[in-house]
Amino acid sequence: MNLTALKNYLPILTWAKEYDREVLFSDLLAALIVTIMLIPQSLAYALLAGLPPQMGLYASMLPLVAYGVFGTSRTLSVGPVAVVSLMTASAIGHIASAGSVSYIEAALLLAFLSGMFLLGMGILRMGFLANFLSHPVIAGFITASGIIIAFSQLKHILGIKADGENLFALLHSLYESLGTTNLTTVAVGLPTLIFLFWVRSGLKPVLMRTGLSDKAAGMLAKTGPVLGIIATSYAAYYFDLGSRGVVLVGEVPTGLPSFQMPKLGHDAWRELMMSAVFISIIGFVESVSVGHTLAAKRRQRITPNQELIGLGAANIAASFSGGYPVTGGFARSVVNFDAGAVTPAAGMFTAVGIGAAAMYFTPYLAFLPKATLAATIIVAVLSLVDFSILKKSWGYARSDFIAVMTTLLVTLLLGVETGVACGVFASLALHLYKTSVPHMAVVGEVPGTEHYRNINRHKVITHSNILSLRIDESLYFANAGFIEDRIYELVDANAGIQHVILMCTAVNEVDLSALEVLESINLRLKDSGIELHLSEVKGPVMDVLAHTEFIKHLSGHVFLSHHLGVQSIVTASEEKKVSSTPSWDI
Repeated sequence: MNLTALKNYLPILTWAKEYDREVLFSDLLAALIVTIMLIPQSLAYALLAGLPPQMGLYASMLPLVAYGVFGTSRTLSVGPVAVVSLMTASAIGHIASAGSVSYIEAALLLAFLSGMFLLGMGILRMGFLANFLSHPVIAGFITASGIIIAFSQLKHILGIKADGENLFALLHSLYESLGTTNLTTVAVGLPTLIFLFWVRSGLKPVLMRTGLSDKAAGMLAKTGPVLGIIATSYAAYYFDLGSRGVVLVGEVPTGLPSFQMPKLGHDAWRELMMSAVFISIIGFVESVSVGHTLAAKRRQRITPNQELIGLGAANIAASFSGGYPVTGGFARSVVNFDAGAVTPAAGMFTAVGIGAAAMYFTPYLAFLPKATLAATIIVAVLSLVDFSILKKSWGYARSDFIAVMTTLLVTLLLGVETGVACGVFASLALHLYKTSVPHMAVVGEVPGTEHYRNINRHKVITHSNILSLRIDESLYFANAGFIEDRIYELVDANAGIQHVILMCTAVNEVDLSALEVLESINLRLKDSGIELHLSEVKGPVMDVLAHTEFIKHLSGHVFLSHHLGVQSIVTASEEKKVSSTPSWDI
């Protein structure tokens, strides 16, 4: 393997050679800010996943290093995220009880399976598959997941026990347990929640009034959750809130994670396989979306297939270092970008910062109320809830609205795994529907030009013996029958037609099923005395058709341009009329 090919698989070889002192300073500053932000997030998302808090820290170390070596985004920050944490809890919740040894082993195995699936897709260059999960469907799924996550954390704010994999079950469980609400817990969780909501928009202006720049104030405002952790932890210690029913995080092991092989022989690996696939797909789509957005701002680019390898390596690293499934986080990545990160080394430095926190600061987390972490999660996930996609899709395309609404409702009512499965199905069904009923327009010549446009939209010139039909989709098994029926319908409605020209400007492919239909159309029209022609066939399509029986037996011609085809037929028709007119010798 030459150096160029090696750089494709190890992007670190590209950016490392450009590294200098200025870049180092920028990456260190970004790493410091992201580390402060990531510590409370890591702890909170581990709580959401039903795992010990230290596993959130572990999932924010080695995965960042692995992605830095193999990933192509310069600013994507990999680690635990809300939706993947919820999906992890949903996948493992029916296998073992939260926090048990078997539950932790299943989480490690889930990360490994997810990593292997992503890695395999990357090696096989299958990044294109993520395109089948449409953005509106993803937005619907994430919105529904954000709502479920927010309601699932209310039990920690209220100090009650409640569970459920869907919104209905959660609401019912919360209602049943309201009578056991712990007011001391509410006194901790509710003010923290209000404070964190205020921090998102109110802290930055306050900091700017002290003389800080807009950027500096914005960065410091991102560290608001840390203030909440410090204040509530001190209050829990000073007032001994644990004895008053406030649930605390408790002792967190100090030190770095031990490296160990995930338990591949776990009894539930078959049950976890499909969950790993769903987690991988959602995580990959979210990461690539964020990566593309940030890269475009600096005129950089990411490679989706290599991103699969980078995320696969990150998840495998998580499984060997005591973590759980990870992906690129939107909020963290934006902070990393805004803080000035230049290369993935910023993520590696963040991993060092999280490692230092795990070694030296975990003893101070023992008095951290879980209500504080729940408030952190609620504030974070509600920013993911976006109901505007419903209005946008309703106004743009009703089919998109149906897909979004279906995914949203199924996720809320039946749970995240069923919701993501429905999302995948809805995306594929939407694609098949749109392409199986392609737009087909009868076209005519725009006067004074060689352009042909829809007769229902423009004033155009047409010919009674010619049917010019533009097909705005590739021809394949799902739409071949529809196209055939439409052609026959138009021919039957116009008795004088002698020529049918299929304008193929939008046809990028003709599969075998469609080819057989074209052969059938050609034969039937020929039997009716009608010639079938093609125009403006793209080179790659013509290369395939050139060696087929269809072209050999085509009753008409293949024209380079549609205008040339129409003019040739018109000229031939006029000459035929002239030659058939009787002449008289006087």
